[in-house]
Parts: sequence; C-alpha cells; structure tokens
Amino acid sequence: MRHRLPATLAICALVAAFVPRSALSETTKPAPTQPEQWPAFRESLAKWREDKKLALKYDDALYKRPEFAWVPSCFSICFLMMCDEQFYDHGAGRYKVEAFLDEGVKESGGYDGVVLWHAYPRIGFDDRNQFDFYRDMPGGLPGLLDVARRFHARGVKVFIDYNPWDKGTRREGTSDLDALTELVRALEADGIFLDTMNQGPAAIRAKLDAARPGVVLESELCLRAEDVASHHMEWAQWVADGQAPAVLLNKWLERRHMHHVIRRWDRDHTGELHMAWMNGCGMLVWENVFGTWVGWNARDRSILRTMLPIQRRYASLLSGEGWTPLVPTEAKGVYASQWEAGAVRLWTLVNRDEKEARGTLLKVEHKAGARYYDLIAGCEAQVESAADKAALQGALRPRGIGAFVAGTPEALGQDFAQFLAGQAELARRADGDTAFPARKQTLKPAAPTQKRAANDVPPGMTAVAAGAFEMPVTFTVRECGFYDTDPPLGRDPSVLGFHKPKRFTRSARVRAFAVDTQPVTNAQFGEFIAKSGYKPAHPENFLKHWQDGKPPAGKENGPVVYVDLDDARAYAKWAGRRLPTEEEWYRAGEQKALGWGAERVWEWTESERSDGRTRFAILKGGASYKALGSEWYADGGAKEADFAAKFLLLWPGLDRCGTIGFRCAVDLGE
Repeated sequence: MRHRLPATLAICALVAAFVPRSALSETTKPAPTQPEQWPAFRESLAKWREDKKLALKYDDALYKRPEFAWVPSCFSICFLMMCDEQFYDHGAGRYKVEAFLDEGVKESGGYDGVVLWHAYPRIGFDDRNQFDFYRDMPGGLPGLLDVARRFHARGVKVFIDYNPWDKGTRREGTSDLDALTELVRALEADGIFLDTMNQGPAAIRAKLDAARPGVVLESELCLRAEDVASHHMEWAQWVADGQAPAVLLNKWLERRHMHHVIRRWDRDHTGELHMAWMNGCGMLVWENVFGTWVGWNARDRSILRTMLPIQRRYASLLSGEGWTPLVPTEAKGVYASQWEAGAVRLWTLVNRDEKEARGTLLKVEHKAGARYYDLIAGCEAQVESAADKAALQGALRPRGIGAFVAGTPEALGQDFAQFLAGQAELARRADGDTAFPARKQTLKPAAPTQKRAANDVPPGMTAVAAGAFEMPVTFTVRECGFYDTDPPLGRDPSVLGFHKPKRFTRSARVRAFAVDTQPVTNAQFGEFIAKSGYKPAHPENFLKHWQDGKPPAGKENGPVVYVDLDDARAYAKWAGRRLPTEEEWYRAGEQKALGWGAERVWEWTESERSDGRTRFAILKGGASYKALGSEWYADGGAKEADFAAKFLLLWPGLDRCGTIGFRCAVDLGE
C-alpha cells in the first residue's frame, strides 16, 4: 500500500484524543493473512456478535422504523464546503446545486447524501456561533431550505453539522440541542454530522423524532457498540486495516448500520475503497478539506463510480444476514466477501497488489440454473465448470476491485440486462491514471493608483520606501493550510502540529508607497457613502453595527467593520487609493508606520487567491476580540506584523465581520 504511515499515525493520535481507547480498539477486527485461518476467524466473529448482542440486550427497533429505510442505501456522501466555488457562484450570487450534482455523477458516480459544512475554519474571527453561520449563508435559512429541497428532488439526503466545542462565541439563549433541532426543522435536514464526537448527546434522539421523522445521527469518531442501536451511521476514519481486509465490527454487529470510510489527507484512496467494498458500506468523498485541495485521482474516481451502482442495486443484500467475509480466492493478493439472499449470490473482490490479477479468481459452488456475470466488465462471466464447482474468470486492475453475481434470470430481475449495459459503459470509461489532479492557484492583482511624488504623501498617511527583502510569515497550522492550494498537511509529519505556529520566510519586493497610519474610520466610510451613493449588490450585514444609517454614538472615529473585501475596495477606489498588499502591510508594520486606536480589528489586504474551488484572502494585524474555549476557533488577539490569517471567502453576508476593517495605500514615485 502507498499510504504514508507516519502521517497517518500522527493524525490517528489526533483523532484518538477525542475518543476513549477502548472504543478505538474495537473498530475493526484485523484479519489473518493465511486462508487456512479464515474459517476460525469467521467463527470468532460469529461468537463475538452473538455475545455482544446478548451483553447489550441489543434492540434494533430504530432500524426497523420505515422512515429510516433509506439508511442502508446511502453509500456515497460528499463532504461539501459551502464556500466551494463549484457549489456557490459568488459572481452570480447563486447556488449551483444541479451543476454540482451533475459533476458528481459524471466523475464519482453521484452522491446519496451531502454534509453542508459551514463554520470551521472561519468560526472565531468574530462572535458568530455555529448556528449563525447557517443563518448567514446566501439567502439565509430560506435559501438553504431551497437548497435542501433541490438536493431532495435529486434523491440526495442533506446533513447539517454540529460542533460541540463551540462554547466561546455568542450564545443562543437556548440549549444547543434546541437550536440544532430547530435547524433540522427549518432546513428539512435528514441527518446530523457529529463533528469530533463518538456519540450524540443523550437527549437528542427524542428531540429529533419530535422535530422531523427519519433524521439520523452520524459520528465522526468510532461509535461504541452500545451506541449502534441509536446511531444509524458513523465514519470509519483512519481505522486499522491490514493486507487481508479487516472487518468493521459495528457493521458486522448491525448489518443495516452504515459506515463511510475516509482518510481525508490521502492521495491514494484504494485502501478506503477496498474496505468499503469488502464490508458492504459507503465512502465519504471529501476533496476540499476545509480549504485545502485533496482531489481524487482518475483511478480512484473510476473505481468509485463503478462500484456505486452495484452497491445501490444490491443494498438489501449488503445489509442482510448472508455476509461471509474472506471467502477463498484463486489469485495472489486477491480477497473476497460473499453476500447471499435467496437465489442471488454476490462476490465483492479487491486486488491488494500493484499488478493486475488475471485468470481464475474464484471457485464457487454451482447451483442449478445459475448464471454468472462480471459486474465490473458488464458482461457474462467466463466460467469453467467441473462437477459442482464453477471457476469464475476475469481480470482485476492493479489495486482494483471485482464483482461477480450469480442467479437465475428471474432472480436477477427484468432490468438486469439494462443494468449490465450501464456497467459495461462504465468499464469503457475506466481510467488507471494515479496522477494527483493538481489545481493552479491565481492571485488577483492589485490595481495600481496614480503615482504621487515621493514628497506628496497625503495627510494621515506614512511613506514606505521600495525594497526587496525576506518576509517572515507566521501561520497557525490549521487544516485550511497556508498559501498553498494543496499544502502537505497529511503527508509530512513535521507539519502536523495543528494549532501551533508555523514560521517560514518568502522573498518579497515592494515599490514605494504610502499607507494609512490608522484604519479607515466609521466617519470616513460614512462620508464615502454620502458622496458616492455606494450600495452593495448584497446588503446583508453591511455596516451591521450602524444605527439608522449612522455609526454608533462615540464610535465615529473607531475602525469601520462589517465591510467585505469589495466594500473596502470600493471605498479605496473612490478615495483614489487601493488596499495594501500583504507584503506592503508587513513592510509598513515592520517600519512602525501603522497605528491603531483603542480597538484593534483585523485588516483586509489585497491578497485574494483562488484555485477555482476555494477563494481566500490574508488578514493582518489581529483583533481585540478572541474566541475562547477551543483550539478549533480562528485566531484572535493582537498580532505581530509577520502573522497571517487565512480567511476563506464565500459571499458578502458572511464575509462581513464585526472584527474586520481595512486601511488604504497609494503608489509613490521611486
């Protein structure tokens, strides 16, 4: 396997901090590599299941309820950053639900559910809480309800997120559970993703049942067996595996339980795909990881879009009682599970080797009237029969998957030929390219101002000389990364120090310029509005702190806030100025050219970058405000000139914060 083990272990340690060791230890049952040991392995699994159900007095009542019948077929979930430019068109100001889903069908086989991720890593720049982030999305809650209904119209379930660690921002005046339940009702959500949790709060199930039928709980961390009865889903994140694929114990305990396998930083997803395929469970598709690009390569996408139609067609088989893990195979490096119900048998195979497996792959019991089909190739399988055995032949790509189904024509269904034709078409599209789909990032250039003479510095501004220098930069290590589109957060153990500072330098050069000694004030911005008639296209949260169109009394000379990047640019252009670049802001700070009043706010810089999926800008200066109580919050407090905060951009209503203002710059002659 190509996974970078040291990095994986380091991240596992991070995950383990949130969940008891006893829960982690029972996530999977490692399998022996020797086939002669598999019968005993299966016997031990059966004994474990029997004993566990007795010990727990296991009650599957929740899985029997008709409103949860969708759970066993929810195989593919997309973790969707709502700031992703593939999902939200900030220029047109609209959600692109249908285009987003069409692309998902084309590339990844489509999604059965989406997690609408909203707050982290933005939360903490001001006092908005996690529920405010949903309210401040484009269109507010009515806009998100429309989004949810558009997903539902395409058969896609909608999950919202709950961050239990959000205790240091604005309080709701009610409990988190009541606020969460109200969001479920308002958005007609189908599930709640329990961020950093291995189980939901005790009272949540009853509240959800009262709010909306059929709402599931999905934990990020590994569920204890005793919580399987009340939690329909969980992530299988960085769980232990081996050469012979491991068995997911909660899936073994409750066959209708759904795991979604994920290793968020890996560029080779075949290990995850193999685990899902061998355990009859699902995958989490997550490419935009909090603003870091971890795109799937063509091979892994090809595998996923080939396996999903099979999983969806045979969901009842994969959630039934006829599961036999690790049945014997005939090819080195190939492993298989068998699934059986009535007259239909299904075998899911994985090739753990980097070489193709070809020839006889399985020898199975032949049953009268059965015909055999290769579901990956989309055709009738090549079979050699001898006595009561059928030898199934085929080919498995390196690190690929296989699938055979056996049954009578009646058992396989009238539409089976059509299904097989669809699989054949997917086979023709198969792609073995493992190259990482890198994205090119662009920096929006700063529009120059009319140059002023070096001795013609406007009042209230300070001149800064031109120069080339090595600029020190300090970021707090977060999953959104730094400047890079795809920083090596999960591949280089040396940078896995989440929540700790990372320092480096980069070469920079600035031309002569002058910069505002103080941030732009409320009074100055008010003059701009009065004289220019400026009205933003999206007025949500614009100058939210003003009252009756005026700054709060006594705050006239305080820094203007609740302005987004374009509001700041509009002011600067009106004033014949521009925003300083990050490099200029640092240079001015280093040379003590920047001042602040009693209140400190973050400041916009002309540093907007995009890779076509994530837009962000760099904030400088820090703020008086600091959210307390969790390392997951964004940075707060006053910062030195070298400190940079990566601020993901979505739309004005969310980008306008009570802690972000700006100052201006002008170009000077050399």
